[in-house]
Amino acid sequence: MMTNLNRLLEGRRVLVTGGARGLGYAFAHAIGHAGARVVIADVLAERVQQAAAELQGQGLDVQAVTVDLAQPASIDACVSETLRVLGGLDGLVNNASITNSGGKSCEELSLDTWDQVMQVNVRGTWLMTTACLPALRASGHGAIVNLASDTPLWGAPNLLAYVASKGAIIAMTRSLARELGADNITVNAIAPGLVLVEATAYVPEARHRLYNDQRALQRPQLPEDVSGAVLFALSDLARFITGQTLPVNGGFVMP
Repeated sequence: MMTNLNRLLEGRRVLVTGGARGLGYAFAHAIGHAGARVVIADVLAERVQQAAAELQGQGLDVQAVTVDLAQPASIDACVSETLRVLGGLDGLVNNASITNSGGKSCEELSLDTWDQVMQVNVRGTWLMTTACLPALRASGHGAIVNLASDTPLWGAPNLLAYVASKGAIIAMTRSLARELGADNITVNAIAPGLVLVEATAYVPEARHRLYNDQRALQRPQLPEDVSGAVLFALSDLARFITGQTLPVNGGFVMP
């Protein structure tokens, strides 16, 4: 059966973390236009409400929930509210993360910063995933998309905590794929390059030049450049793809 690409996710119910801005906002926009009902969750309570209102203004079925991935109780409350709003769950996009360690060597990195990054990026992804599993199992065709990064693929320097956390996401994706295959749940990771969003405003110009000059496609990477891979991984087009990491970086890294 051919899939209608204009309504690739028709009738699906999807939770996107970190959806208030940047990549998460772009994903919610694309997922909504593909026919899904979407909940965007973010620690930025006021901004996530504004983002949902903007997307609703475009005719999309998008609702906002506040979540703090550093707090297990907040994750549970987020999932409960998401299920109340959507009535179930078919897809989870684990997009939310923090950097905090940019520009510091491994010797300059503080223990507190390391713990904060791991708490949100790694533990938060694990807890959000497990909280969503009963609903994803019940859907019969659950799909989990984890946002990794190409930084662990090339070993970006002076970013150790973030790079380590995203390497953990790649490893977790493989392990989860094997655990959840019997439940007909796919688990894949998308590894973007340096994307032009609010969160990368601090990145030194030299790092931006490095990416632009070394990409096969020599231009800045935009959030919309990553959305297609996320839509694919959530859709039935990827039903026999799991445990994989797809770099989306214009050819900067070719593993």
